[in-house]
Amino acid sequence: MNAVTRDLSEAVARLHVRLLTGGRDRGDMVGWILITVMTAALIAVLWAVLGPQLQDLLEEALNKAKGSVPG
Repeated sequence: MNAVTRDLSEAVARLHVRLLTGGRDRGDMVGWILITVMTAALIAVLWAVLGPQLQDLLEEALNKAKGSVPG
């Protein structure tokens, strides 16, 4: 069997499987969307609650790194 015939038969086999399964092998898209939305919501809540503390912590660390510690 030459390469062209082999490639053609493989393509026909893949098409046959796709037609039999209805093309339902795309994965759990709803689950990934849910994970993404939940992660974004968690970050937004943490940012709203801890934002000022995180900013103070970062500014303090940067000031220490510069060598200028506030009075």
